[in-house]
Amino acid sequence: MKIIIVTAAYNEKENIGKFISIVMEEVFPKIKNHDMHLLVADDTSPDGTGDIVKENIKKYSHLHLNSGPKKGLGAAYVRAMSYAIEQLGADVVISIDADLQHDPRSIPAFIQKLEEGYDLVSGTRYSDGGSMPENWPFHRKCFSVIGNLLVRTITGRFYLHDWTGGFRAIKKEVFLKEREKIRPFQGYTFQVAFLYKSILDGYKAGEVPIHFESRKSGDSKIAPLEYIINLLKYVITERIYELQRFIKFLIVGGTGFLVQVIMQELSIRIGILHTISAGIGAEGAIISNFLFNHVWTFSDTKHIHKSGNVWIKFIKFNVASLGSIFIQAIAVGVSENIFGVSMHILSYTVPTRLVILFPTIIFIVIPLNYIIYNKLIWKTQYLKK
Repeated sequence: MKIIIVTAAYNEKENIGKFISIVMEEVFPKIKNHDMHLLVADDTSPDGTGDIVKENIKKYSHLHLNSGPKKGLGAAYVRAMSYAIEQLGADVVISIDADLQHDPRSIPAFIQKLEEGYDLVSGTRYSDGGSMPENWPFHRKCFSVIGNLLVRTITGRFYLHDWTGGFRAIKKEVFLKEREKIRPFQGYTFQVAFLYKSILDGYKAGEVPIHFESRKSGDSKIAPLEYIINLLKYVITERIYELQRFIKFLIVGGTGFLVQVIMQELSIRIGILHTISAGIGAEGAIISNFLFNHVWTFSDTKHIHKSGNVWIKFIKFNVASLGSIFIQAIAVGVSENIFGVSMHILSYTVPTRLVILFPTIIFIVIPLNYIIYNKLIWKTQYLKK
């Protein structure tokens, strides 16, 4: 593979020369099976960073420079990675800081992880031996740890431990797929956005433990509080958007419950037997849920189904819904046989069916129905991403 290391170096004249020599003289000679190159993205640094790179290009044939206007870290990486892939023919791009806080000697571990079948590999400071600088001030460690914990919690992807780091190996097809989606994120939120959208599109992400060094020279470009605020705004907005189908599903389910209660009560009041009324109410809820899910919750799936399939979907929906009712009936029947018809909770007598039914619906029926509706009835896995 042709692998191009891409580093964004704005005002890094104190570090860029040493960084280049480590990569070219220590790291690349140890990698035998790949065509290795280094591309420096310089946003016309006023301190002369680009001039230092140009001098080194005379010495190293596999060193390249990509220059452009200063628009932020994300914009610099998108521009440079596009150049690496489209102009230099890269199969893989590896982003890394030029300030030596990322150790270039870890690059072979990232390549090995890609060879194991991963599409995207991130360096992690928070698991499997990764670490942060011991001399970092307490408030900066807090910003870093809390920021990553919030991202993991909000996105629900706990298997990835470091979302904000910039040391990453990315296959060409992943970058090209996500490029336009992450182009608006020109600052440091770019790192989280790229990883999150790649995962949503089904790419396999892995991690390599790294030690994050203290900056030896130059100044950090991150404003921690502003960064955290922008980060939270992004992940919360994206998570709500990701969960919008599930939110719609819950609203439809609540509407169906009201329909069931009203139809059952009306049936009883006009003299229909309670058991038959319960069946009428249940089927009313099923019809309501199907119609609203079809025209609202899963409306974006219509183009992957033939119009005549709506009745087949309705039959499947009925079977799935009756199966849920059966699960609830079993749960209530078993609990009442074990605990009796009622239970005492905090000195109150509560019907067992309520105590057992609500957890059964929340933790079993709702998730199970949502999975079945997605996978078997509306088949959202076939939507184009």
